[in-house]
Amino acid sequence: MISAGPAYLQLSIGKTHRRKKRQTITDMETQKINKEELCNRDLSEQIKAVTKDSHVRAENTELMLAYQRGNISLAQYKLFLCSLHEIYQALEEALDNNSNHASVAPIYFPMELARLESLEKDLEHFYGPNWREKIVVPAATKRYAHRLRQIGKDNPEYLVSHAYTRYLGDLSGGTVLGRITQKSLGLKSGEGLLFFSFPGVSSPNRFKQLYRSRMNSIELSDEERKGVLDEAVLAFELNIQVFDDLQKMLSETEGETKSDILTKNESMSESMHTPSCTRHLATHSKLDEGEKLMAKSLQIQPSLIHSSPFIRMLLGICVALATVGMGIYAF
Repeated sequence: MISAGPAYLQLSIGKTHRRKKRQTITDMETQKINKEELCNRDLSEQIKAVTKDSHVRAENTELMLAYQRGNISLAQYKLFLCSLHEIYQALEEALDNNSNHASVAPIYFPMELARLESLEKDLEHFYGPNWREKIVVPAATKRYAHRLRQIGKDNPEYLVSHAYTRYLGDLSGGTVLGRITQKSLGLKSGEGLLFFSFPGVSSPNRFKQLYRSRMNSIELSDEERKGVLDEAVLAFELNIQVFDDLQKMLSETEGETKSDILTKNESMSESMHTPSCTRHLATHSKLDEGEKLMAKSLQIQPSLIHSSPFIRMLLGICVALATVGMGIYAF
């Protein structure tokens, strides 16, 4: 009897291969359609599409989840402000330097959107007049700021991605995050919360429409557009790295604080025991000297002090009474 196994196996493999081939063609056609749809969209819609997954990841970082739960601490907020200052300082310097660039001019709104001055006032509120000497930022924040300065010199059109990501994100969630921060930290209205306030924008929704319209009017070559879209993804990645680094820094700070507390408690515990032992030994040393002096004054031989515990006890009582008497006198 001839086995049909190999023939059946070949037929099965052939069908699987054809299914995979059809699936590959379908995937390629879908990707082609998606690319065509993406090319036909406005720049703002394209950025929204390519950063969709990154947006979700940013919202699910530990720092942002803490914000969403209303569990923000003062330490978290202060570190957050420090990094925001570093980022906006680099961004707004780059925007100012390229304000006449064809890609930057349409979305240049310093009067309405600039955050640097507000951040400086918030930092002064928490750190005092010498706040510049006290703020610290993680490595990810420095990398973000370096990238902003780099594209400000080499590819000013890429600033559109960062400005859109930062300003419209802050404008959209600023009011909500401001209220969460105020409630979580028990701050008074406007006290260390100026970053979330946009006094130059009377209607956030209308302004965002204007901003998107201006951004969509920017003329870009296919290569420049691709660069702007890639930069938008990078902007989210840089923000995610900053959030993660801030959380690590906070965890390390809390760990050091706990370690310091434990060390302090151990030191206090030692000070409650070791010094008392020292005092106890010192007291015995003084008593020994006192005993010798008392024995001398009473004309008792030193050998009798060591051989007779009773005599030593009496001498101790005499020394104690003498010490108390001296204390009363001194008082």
